[in-house]
Amino acid sequence: MPSIVTVTFSPSIDKSFTTPEMVPDKKLRCSAPKLDPGGGGINVARAIKILGGEATAVFPSGGYTGKQFDRLLEDEKVPMVIIESTNETRENIVVVDQSKNLQYRFGMPGTELKEGEWKEILHVIGAMEDIEYLVCSGSLPPGVPEDIYAQLVAIAKRKGAKCIVDTSGRPLQLAIEAGLYLIKPNIGELSAFAGKDFLSIDQAKEIALGMVTSGRCEIVVVSMGANGAMLVTKDLVEIFHSPQVERKSTVGAGDSMVAGIIYSLSVNKKLTDAVRYGVACGTAATMNPGTELCRKEDADALFEII
Repeated sequence: MPSIVTVTFSPSIDKSFTTPEMVPDKKLRCSAPKLDPGGGGINVARAIKILGGEATAVFPSGGYTGKQFDRLLEDEKVPMVIIESTNETRENIVVVDQSKNLQYRFGMPGTELKEGEWKEILHVIGAMEDIEYLVCSGSLPPGVPEDIYAQLVAIAKRKGAKCIVDTSGRPLQLAIEAGLYLIKPNIGELSAFAGKDFLSIDQAKEIALGMVTSGRCEIVVVSMGANGAMLVTKDLVEIFHSPQVERKSTVGAGDSMVAGIIYSLSVNKKLTDAVRYGVACGTAATMNPGTELCRKEDADALFEII
């Protein structure tokens, strides 16, 4: 099996299109929708493929939308392990108002996973061999226990794999308590973790340092949006500033960042260069409209100037 595996419990078909102007109570003419397979770990696996690597995506899929989702991911030649689910795979919508250049994002609720379905995902991961990096990313749908990522951390430890978790709220807290390799919270998620409404950069640094010095996490990468990211380990604190670019969409930027980091580490780049490339990938994703992820040529060019 490949050395990078991603897990997504709530995948989605992401539909994006434009309209001349968002006006209530009127029939709006729209562009032809662009469909992309989405969800945290799905996007990470897709972006790793774009960058020249390979990751196997493990996810549930159900109903007519699930079949369409599977085909979209297959078209991108991303290796996958599909867990058949009873309920339909969800859909999300991104609409761009061209008159104001504003983006509207409609996130639909995750569809319920049955106990046997999410347990099958754990079983599949537990049976895989030679996993080097296990990326657990995205929100959890109804039916999935909040400690599911903590359970995956435990599986990764038994297998000698490095576990990366990119989520929020109670599932993130429980994963951190289990002790893992890397997390990539944004400032808002870190604030919520700390029980604060807002964190300054210095406060974020102190909280991240507390995580690594306590042994709960080896690496914390705090995503700071247009300001780049902060890398924190027990030996290092470094901020990588994002170059100024024309930003068209932030969809998938965080997932592209994670992909850039893990792909770089998998090809034996040093940690600081991996995070720098992650920032380049995240920034590159914002240069594209709708739900499009980063482009390798953009990421490579941005990496050289960060």
